[in-house]
Parts: sequence; C-alpha cells; structure tokens
Amino acid sequence: MKSGKSSPIMAFGEYIVYVDESGDHSLESIDPQYPVFVLSFCIFRKVSYAERVVPEIQKFKFAHFGHDSVVLHEHAIRRQLQPFIFLKSEEKRAVFMQQLNAIVEAAPMTIIAAVIRKDALVQRYSRPNNPYAIALLFCIERLFAFLRSANASGATHIVVECRGKKEDAALELEFRRIRDGANRWGRLDGLELVFADKKSNLAGLQLADLTARPIGLHVLRPEQNNRAYQIIEKKFHRSPDGSADGWGFKVFP
Repeated sequence: MKSGKSSPIMAFGEYIVYVDESGDHSLESIDPQYPVFVLSFCIFRKVSYAERVVPEIQKFKFAHFGHDSVVLHEHAIRRQLQPFIFLKSEEKRAVFMQQLNAIVEAAPMTIIAAVIRKDALVQRYSRPNNPYAIALLFCIERLFAFLRSANASGATHIVVECRGKKEDAALELEFRRIRDGANRWGRLDGLELVFADKKSNLAGLQLADLTARPIGLHVLRPEQNNRAYQIIEKKFHRSPDGSADGWGFKVFP
C-alpha cells in the first residue's frame, strides 16, 4: 500500500562515517616518539558497507578465530596481545596481515584524515587550540564537502567510540559548536554524532582503527616502508585534479 507520507527511513542518508584516532590530544605531555594526534574519518555507502565490508570481515574472523566476537584492534595486533598472540608465528602473521591488508584495500571507503603535529603546534602558538578540536573541524568541513559533491541528502551519522563521560561530553559540545556554524560552510544540518560503546563490534570502527596509526607514522617517518599507508593513501578524498592535500588529508601546522 502506498502512502502520501515519506517513510521515516528516507530521512536517513546513504552514507555512514566511522571515526578513530591515534595518539592523545594532550599538549601537556608530548611523546617524543609519537608527537602527533591523528583523526581518521572512514566514509562508506551503507549498501556497500552492509553487503561487502561486514561479511568480508566476518569471514576473515571465522577463518582466523573460529568466531566473530574478536575486535580487530591495531595496538593489540601490533603488540601480538591476546587474542592475537598466535601472530608471534612468522608464518601465521604473514598470512594474517596479507589477508587483512587485502580487506582494507578492497573496502569501498573514502578516508578523510587530519594529523596534528603537537610539537610544532606548541612551538608556533602561545595558546594553541586542542588538537582534537582542530582535527575535528578539518574532518567535518571536508566531510561536508564530500557529501555535497556526492549530492547526498538525509542525515549522515558519524560514529565514534566512547572514551569516558567527561571526554564524550566535551566532544559532543565541540561537534555541536562546529555543526551549528563554527566552520567555513555555516550551519551543517544533517550531521549527527553517535557514540558507540567500546565493546561494540563494529566493522567500520575497526577499519578506522586500522587506518589512523599508519597515517601518523607516515607523517613522522615518510621515508620508512609503510605498506598500510600505501593502501590507505589511495582512499583519501581528492580534488577534481586528484590532489588529496587539503581535501582528504591535512597535516597541521
């Protein structure tokens, strides 16, 4: 039966955004080995995410763990912590990483990322803004530009992982400030922030987690071999002439 009213689901947009970070945003104690804060926005068309991304990650987990409750976390994989302790085997690690890299490479996602050089920030500014706020502004502005270029309509949800009551409240306040007009575009209606529990087993958040640190390492040590970044770099949002700088990738200052 047809109705004169639009279905409520039509109010939702066709894209979903998953966000993760690398490094901390504190300016009081800066790790000299990793003096950056990275924010990575991974954008998916919902149809592609549901039909391709989620099933591929589930199949990968079934193959390596026998179940799909495992959360793919870059830090635990890199450190070979449980449940990734089997990666201490060079042979198993090679197969695991080859297949995981293949999943990231095949994932139909667009990445918008900001890297804040905290060491340079405190040297240049006497009263610098919070690195998270700087990175969030860049990513939201470029996300809006991406959605506009794609003629997207409806609400677009930006999913972030819960970090703590105080931190989440501060992030939501900053997000609303930016969305309501503190940006280059004006009011950005249609963007909504969603907090996901750390225990949520969301494929999109896990992919975002896998992208953030390789981006930061590339900025710090561009001459170092970085297979993960070579894959990620191809997915940056780009200008009509193919440039990622200022469109899908920003290093500041």
